[in-house]
Amino acid sequence: MPTTTTGREPINSYSPRTDSPEAMAAAATPAGTGRGALPNESTRVAQEDAVLTPRFYTTDFAELDRLRVEEHRALWDAMVDEFRRDPNKDHFKRNAEFDADFSGLDPELRRQFVDFLVSSVTAEFSGCVLYAEVKKRVTNPDVRELFGFMSRDEGRHAGFINHVLKDFDVAVDLSFLTKAKKYTYFKPKFIYYATYLSEKIGYARYITIFRNFERQPEKRFHPIFKWFDRWCQDEFRHGEAFAVLMRANPETITGVNKYWIRFFLTAVFATMYVRDHLRRPFFEAMGIDVDDYDRRVIALTNQISRQCFPVVLDVEDDRLWAHFHRLYENTRKIGEAEAAGGVVSRLRAAALRVDCGVTFLRAYLRRPVQNALPADVRLQPVW
Repeated sequence: MPTTTTGREPINSYSPRTDSPEAMAAAATPAGTGRGALPNESTRVAQEDAVLTPRFYTTDFAELDRLRVEEHRALWDAMVDEFRRDPNKDHFKRNAEFDADFSGLDPELRRQFVDFLVSSVTAEFSGCVLYAEVKKRVTNPDVRELFGFMSRDEGRHAGFINHVLKDFDVAVDLSFLTKAKKYTYFKPKFIYYATYLSEKIGYARYITIFRNFERQPEKRFHPIFKWFDRWCQDEFRHGEAFAVLMRANPETITGVNKYWIRFFLTAVFATMYVRDHLRRPFFEAMGIDVDDYDRRVIALTNQISRQCFPVVLDVEDDRLWAHFHRLYENTRKIGEAEAAGGVVSRLRAAALRVDCGVTFLRAYLRRPVQNALPADVRLQPVW
């Protein structure tokens, strides 16, 4: 059974052949977490289901079992061989830098950093649970092997983040989360769109933060950011797997599905924009202009998605960005109204939520960019 440790010891690899979600949850939860009768605050926050929080998913496993890869067999075999080699198996090891005293962090920066880590560990573990369940429930050998490897990676990421949270005495009880968090049903094609974008935008976010700290090392207030360079290669590799799956099963990206692709592009980009702008002080502490950061990350993810999506968003359209910013302003005002309480504030929050729906629809209806799919689906993480 794989173990996780504190201090300088490694967080060991996860076996894609034997680990259940429950076993990986236990392995990725530091010792001493969740011993009480009630979950701690971090676990409670991770358990919440809201528009801006990561969710746990389930799907139609029988449909996943019918996936085929023969159209891109050579690409598939080369890709799975890369997973099999596990390039990052020795990467997620803590060193002496993690033993530093971080009690001097500005309280607001600490709060937003913890919020960032809780959101990240929930998203990583969501992938771990879903991928492990796919491996458990399907018989297709290609699908089983791939999703086992991806579950291994996501469990490793979740464990690494959770140990940082443990350093702040706020680790998430992932074993509790596995049982207590609600699961949202998504059709397999929605899983492909959402997880592909999640993995690719994760790559774009991590590599952009890492490059920022290469230019401004004095702004790096925690060592975890040094791990983002190789870490984001896992995210990129996972996205490649979904790109090959969709291209090998073209019915998932043609016809009416183009409208669903536009929906997920808009939803993922808008969610990131709103969430990041609500954390503006966190980005300022890293020396990052959040407006520039979001435009760079969204533009890069949009560019990468041309490998498998026949339609992408027009990120040169200023009105699209205006809609994203209105969603942020509305979300901020909703939070203020809810904090104020009272009947008038509740009515104001309700009106703002309606406006969010209208604004999102306007963003979705912006004219997209049609894309001719490239002959070679694979990309390399060269950014």
